[in-house]
Amino acid sequence: MSPDELKARARRLPDELLTQGDLAVADELLAPDCACHAPATLAPGVAGAKRWVAALRRAFPGLSAIVEAEIAEGDAVVQRIVCSGTHRGDFRGLSATGQRVTWPLVAIQRPGPDGRVAGHWASWDRLGVLRQLDAPPSAADEIGEPA
Repeated sequence: MSPDELKARARRLPDELLTQGDLAVADELLAPDCACHAPATLAPGVAGAKRWVAALRRAFPGLSAIVEAEIAEGDAVVQRIVCSGTHRGDFRGLSATGQRVTWPLVAIQRPGPDGRVAGHWASWDRLGVLRQLDAPPSAADEIGEPA
């Protein structure tokens, strides 16, 4: 795949999966045994990704994920994404606040032999989200999958 093809394919995850909430895109773009390396606690593979996105979109139903920058090198794509949404549902035990929040996300995708994502790494500002919701966690609170 050319760098432009890699970037176009990678862009579908934030555009179609996160922003549009089209969970079927996960089946199309992620390998069944996709290894997700992220600070969130995910079940492995496609099922884990779908569960995490569904929970995040319940908490932030108008979630938007905008790719601000991306680099394709070799067979990997790195994206800087800005997510935003209004807290309208339960998030990590915190009831809806109606607060609008914005957070950065850095994602790295590496396709497998069939072109579907075989490896996915992500890092996002979980503490910043909680601070925007006026709910800083205790030192022992590990923020994983949105409940």
